Amino acid sequence: MSQIGAHLRELRRRRHLGIRELAVRSGISHSTISLIERDRISPSVDTLSAILDALGTTLTGFFSGLMSSVPSSPFYSARDCIEIGNNGSISYRMLGVNFPNRSILMLHETYAPGADTGEAFSHQAQEAGFVMSGAVEITVGNDRRVLKPGDGYYFDSRLPHRFRNVSGEPSQIVSAVTPPTY
Repeated sequence: MSQIGAHLRELRRRRHLGIRELAVRSGISHSTISLIERDRISPSVDTLSAILDALGTTLTGFFSGLMSSVPSSPFYSARDCIEIGNNGSISYRMLGVNFPNRSILMLHETYAPGADTGEAFSHQAQEAGFVMSGAVEITVGNDRRVLKPGDGYYFDSRLPHRFRNVSGEPSQIVSAVTPPTY
């Protein structure tokens, strides 16, 4: 998302730090920082956390700064949707990261063949979604079902749940979680 790179560059410049100096302080290579600032790569949480720590801020502070600005448009291009998952196995592309007081987490999920969220987990929320392609086995509590394109789900996230791609191709889900757990 263009805002992460631009916001990171703005923080670095406000602190009068060059990329190489930030690299030394954070332990992250200067080329990686440059790529992040130019939105060529999305940083992992650990990488972003190390950079922010060297800049004297936290992940919470960084993202609250992004979210506090009122979006100039209600529309988001594909490049504005930030990756909060692992692009190699389960990709979670988030819509509306900069929307103030966001009360819903809207995701475009892509599961690589065989990808699995792992052991069932629970949290305080409600989740709903539609399978758009592939086949995803969803377990909620003691219920388990394979959902295919057009099938959907809606459940209380306090019940332990798990998602697993059971098709030989990438599976995609469009989902919503409220309240947002990100």
